[in-house]
Amino acid sequence: MLSLEEKLAIVESFPELHRKDVSLGRINFHYEESSYDKKIVVYHLHPNGNGFVYAEYVKGYATDSKGLINIRDFSAEELRDIIRKSIQSLTSTAVQTQPVSDSSQEELWTDEEGHALTVTFEEDLWYVYAGSNLDCAFETYEEVEEYMAEEGFIKQ
Repeated sequence: MLSLEEKLAIVESFPELHRKDVSLGRINFHYEESSYDKKIVVYHLHPNGNGFVYAEYVKGYATDSKGLINIRDFSAEELRDIIRKSIQSLTSTAVQTQPVSDSSQEELWTDEEGHALTVTFEEDLWYVYAGSNLDCAFETYEEVEEYMAEEGFIKQ
């Protein structure tokens, strides 16, 4: 287990996070540029090394009812990785449109001539299919909407 000092050094290496000391010697780190009301990335980092990271929109982590994961036994690499992913998830506008979920999501888009494209979200990317053929892939839902509008497709 990393000590409080080691965890603090890792968290403080993210210049976009701002330290806020709270009760009982615990420390929170806020991400003020968050696209959401939620701004706390590191929650209640305690002198005993316990603490939490907000990961509600981060795929691949089991969170509690508040969207937090316990980082008590995380390695330095794991801690850096989850903090980076948490910040990205609070920055991404794609998450605002479609929350990350374990099940794939699928949408049908059509044009005036009756052609159909299917949009799916899988493993952090949006895929556009023409039948069973992959047409293209995008990182954000906004890119999908822009592409579809340019090509004359409307979501059904």
